[in-house]
This record gives sequence, structure tokens and C-alpha cells, in this order.
Amino acid sequence: MKNRTESQAAEEMLEQLRSLIAEAERVVNNGVTETSSNIVADLRDRLQAGLEKLNDYYGGARDKVVAGARRTDETIRAHPYESLAVALGVGVLIGALIRRD
Repeated sequence: MKNRTESQAAEEMLEQLRSLIAEAERVVNNGVTETSSNIVADLRDRLQAGLEKLNDYYGGARDKVVAGARRTDETIRAHPYESLAVALGVGVLIGALIRRD
């Protein structure tokens, strides 16, 4: 369930960034005038907010990956022979699947 909400949040963020880019393209194609300078300022603010959200999301994802790597390292160090056996088994299985026609 948590992955589903994070995935939905990422999709919403991408959709917002796409709409911002489309709106920016419309402003650029129509030329910048005095009235559109307010629109450009609004676009900058919205884009900055979107980038901040994206940085927060990226930071959270990076932290989760680092935590997972640490847990994996701890597990391998705690059970080195079992880890080698699992890696060997997976390697043999993948080799058998690749060799199979």
C-alpha cells in the first residue's frame, strides 16, 4: 500500500511538471509581453516548488536505497557462508535458464 501511494505521488508530480512545461512552451511561443511576465513569474514559482518536491522525493528514495544496502551488507557479514550458498544457487539457476534453448 505504501508503494502504491508513493507511486501515485510520483505520477502526480510528473503530471504537474508536464503541465508546467506545456504552459511554459505556450508562453514562449506566444512571445513574452508585459502581461505574460506575471505568467512567467508564476511558472517559475510553480516550477521551483515542483523541483523542491522532486528533490524531497529523490532524497527519500536515496535514503531507502542506502538503508537497504546497509541491511544487505549487515546480513551478508552476519551469514557469509549462507550468502555464498544463495549466490551460487542463483548463479546456477540463471546459468541453467540462459543455457536452455
